[in-house]
Amino acid sequence: MRFGIDLGGTKTEIVALGDDGAELLRARVATPRGDYGATVVAIRELVFAAERKLGADGTVGVGIPGAESRVTGLIKNANSTWLIGRPLRADLAAALGRPVRIANDANCFALSEATDGAAVGAEVVFGVILGTGVGGGIVVRGEVLTGANAIAGEWGHNPLPGAEPFLPPCYCGRAGCVETFLSGPGLAADHHRATGTEIAAEQIAARAAAGDAACEATLRRHEARLARALAQVINILDPDAIVLGGGLSNLERLYDRVPRLWGEWVFSDHVATRLVRNEHGDSSGVRGAAWLWPKC
Repeated sequence: MRFGIDLGGTKTEIVALGDDGAELLRARVATPRGDYGATVVAIRELVFAAERKLGADGTVGVGIPGAESRVTGLIKNANSTWLIGRPLRADLAAALGRPVRIANDANCFALSEATDGAAVGAEVVFGVILGTGVGGGIVVRGEVLTGANAIAGEWGHNPLPGAEPFLPPCYCGRAGCVETFLSGPGLAADHHRATGTEIAAEQIAARAAAGDAACEATLRRHEARLARALAQVINILDPDAIVLGGGLSNLERLYDRVPRLWGEWVFSDHVATRLVRNEHGDSSGVRGAAWLWPKC
């Protein structure tokens, strides 16, 4: 049995998977924001409660909004800032009395979809999260590619390729990052710059579907930017499949329009890469954390 933990900024969720991927249990608690010690305890109690209910123990994998430093073993690049500089894997292993595997939540998303989701059977998978931020994860032959610096797949903080009249500042300290354009807030900010109207990404999509010309223009800019950004990934990684997750993955038009556009930017006479919507939705991250311990 495998336990997966999704350590989010507001909630911490656990899922138990059988060897066939069947979900045996799911539970969640509020994340103790700002309290590292309480976060470790919350994860410990989730696992122990699940084991009592199921009458068996299992492996534990944890997805986090950050990464573990290859040098120090401490957490870095975490939106949940109280994790930064902490030996989370070591502390969880001590609290649970067993080895624990940790990965970035975008890596967990990609692993879930490559293992038993929308990209099952694909040799190389790039998983994309288009939500409040923009994340990416890479899975090669069923294994997460972490990289020498533990940042493989972090395309959200590459510069958006192509000319843009304005480069929005990014929280990372640079400007014009992919995330500043392709996240949900980035899409809303682009619409505001173009029209002076402040509405959320979901409303932009709904109004475009109803025939609003300004919202339609915003979505077309978004599609062109996504095509350029993903073409850059294809040129470097050449994945069999790109799986979209996050709130903006619900824009059905992306799966038809973006592949029509990215060919102009891909260094090939034909693009075989598939762009697909996730199969497991909001559950993909926690399922991927469980699959950090692969099938024997």
